[in-house]
Amino acid sequence: MSGDLDIHHGGAIAVDTAALRDVGMRLAAVGVRFDDARAAIARAHGAVTADPGLASVDAVALATSGGCAVALGDECADAAAGTLLMADAFELVELRAQAQAMGLADTVTAAALQRRIDRLTASDERIATMADQLVAGWKEGRFEGLGDQYDLGGLVAPLFWGGPLAGIMLGLGTVRPEMTLRGVADPVTVTPVRTSTPTGPPASLADAFRRFPTAPGAQVRVEQYVMADGTTRYMAYVKGSQSVAFGGAEPWDMRSNTQLYTGEKSASYQATLDALEAAGAQPGDRVDVVAHSQGGVIAAHLAMESQYDVQVQMTAGSPVEPTLDDDQLLIQLRHTDDVVSSLAAGGSPDGTGSPDSFTAEREADPAAGLQDLLLAPHQLDAYVETAEQVDASGDPRVAALDELWSELDGAVEVTSTEYHAERDE
Repeated sequence: MSGDLDIHHGGAIAVDTAALRDVGMRLAAVGVRFDDARAAIARAHGAVTADPGLASVDAVALATSGGCAVALGDECADAAAGTLLMADAFELVELRAQAQAMGLADTVTAAALQRRIDRLTASDERIATMADQLVAGWKEGRFEGLGDQYDLGGLVAPLFWGGPLAGIMLGLGTVRPEMTLRGVADPVTVTPVRTSTPTGPPASLADAFRRFPTAPGAQVRVEQYVMADGTTRYMAYVKGSQSVAFGGAEPWDMRSNTQLYTGEKSASYQATLDALEAAGAQPGDRVDVVAHSQGGVIAAHLAMESQYDVQVQMTAGSPVEPTLDDDQLLIQLRHTDDVVSSLAAGGSPDGTGSPDSFTAEREADPAAGLQDLLLAPHQLDAYVETAEQVDASGDPRVAALDELWSELDGAVEVTSTEYHAERDE
């Protein structure tokens, strides 16, 4: 039995602070209405007790209802104050993370961030403490489920804990804006191996994660969508690792894994760029990405540094979390017992991407066993099951994806090409 699905914005920030403040203000407004009701009841009570002709009216019950209105008004006021305080604490976490990402940059933006931080912390001494507690709780719980999963009598736990520790100690789990890929990739040759005309674009998250290439040896599938207005957009489906070797003809191997995670250009990243170019994508074209495992790192750098306009990125079991702009939608599927996903070390404490972005998490395989050695929670089939749960969740944060499927449904022509890449040895 798999674990319960948890859908959140990512990191320590589980809510939209603007929406939380709106809730707080609405609660405060309700409290005021209860105060108005108390005043009206008091006037009615005074009228009843002053007029003998109204002796049949239960003045005691009227007074009691007035007391209830007072109590409810006080509860609303307390809840409003607490909600607004929590919104300030969440915002402080966001601002601190943004400031950390900017480093020591002496810019107008950095100065404005610091002024807002100073105002928040000065407004109430509890805010800084609450923000610290939020981040501490996130750090403590970000690997929940991993330790129990990879136990096997203590035989392999140290091996599996190496992933999250590397993400924490090396700071490579989050791809920051300045972390562009270095060096020159190993030369590769990319060849189209299958072209087809699907009946339509993907219509759900699970459908998207079922569209990875299936032709023998293919690692990338590029779908071209011709829209009704004549514009063209693309969706790239990038596989995860295909080999545990460290070098050789297969670019999707441990050599590329290591290179990408440590910030170097890999043959797999170059092959993905070459596949997109071969499919007809031009600089500035809209290219969205669906990716699994190593493909998630490729997707991160496509969205952050490539010549393409990546507006939507959907990843499963990615070892990193990108730092995306406020207008880029990021959907992350993660399993708490997936050691590869744990390399992201929980990502950024303030989340990333547009306000509609979300991370969907669950424990995929709660039972410890020999299947752990085969990384069962990391396999694509397990993530397709998670995507199906997201589709069926009814969570309002999934609405942004519904808009994407509706947009793609307007395509008048769909062409799919699968590509096989090999290192030039």
